[in-house]
Amino acid sequence: MSLLVVGSVALDTLETPAGRADDAVGGAATYFAYAASFFTPVRMVGAVGADFPQAVLDDLAARGVDIAGVEKLAGTTLRWSGRYHQALNVRDTLHLDLGVFADFDPKIPESYRDSEYAFLANIDPALQSRVLDQLRGPRLIGCDTMNHWIQESRAVLEPLLRRVDMLIINDEEAELLTGERNVVKAAGKILDGGPRSVLIKRGEYGVIEFSPNTIFAVPAYPLEEVRDPTGAGDCFAGGVMGELARSGDMTPQGLRRAIVYGSVMGSFVVEDFGPKRLLGLTREMIEERYKLFVSLTDIPR
Repeated sequence: MSLLVVGSVALDTLETPAGRADDAVGGAATYFAYAASFFTPVRMVGAVGADFPQAVLDDLAARGVDIAGVEKLAGTTLRWSGRYHQALNVRDTLHLDLGVFADFDPKIPESYRDSEYAFLANIDPALQSRVLDQLRGPRLIGCDTMNHWIQESRAVLEPLLRRVDMLIINDEEAELLTGERNVVKAAGKILDGGPRSVLIKRGEYGVIEFSPNTIFAVPAYPLEEVRDPTGAGDCFAGGVMGELARSGDMTPQGLRRAIVYGSVMGSFVVEDFGPKRLLGLTREMIEERYKLFVSLTDIPR
């Protein structure tokens, strides 16, 4: 099934308690595409500068990612530099240069407009809305956002949420969006605002999925070391959307299976800097961790 992702492509300089990486490949669309490509072909829309390595785009293409929608423009690629604290859920932005991303205006190629599954990665909700205007009735629309857009663009974000089927955000963003500290109450308000389901990420505590009549909770996969949490949420989204597009199963059971696959992909990417851990990953390794993940919650009746 056709899966479209629209979002940022970046080069990151990262500092964590485990070390440092310079010019690591980053960006929400990039992480999403790497993760989703293990499940289904991906159509990717983004913008990079002349400094972005062509080898990375070639590698994505070799993995089944259609990069015809990635514009290569004069100028520099979005660059972000950040330092994570010992508590990895806390980080400081040291430097941000938007480069060509400052003028990013997603143009969906004609060949992408029939995409059955679409994911709006974390960009300005006005741009996300313009993406939807260019599509021909996707079967499922997923969406991400962040604190900045919730605070600065609520008037645009709220109508957008009425157009999407699935919202994937973290617990801090859910509280900011609804004013509710309790995730159950926050999820209820979000569902009242439009999406058919909301997936609330809770870092080391896993993720909870809320639909009008169901709740599903998954723990985080236990790891001995987390080297770099950058992109974990984007890989989670890529796994969820990739599996849904692969299976076409939109039942509650199909969504639950996809959420576990998303959690598996998020658990892999944090084991090394940038998307490096994904580069040597195989489908067999994913299936093995999926089985281990399921065993974590094998509760006797």
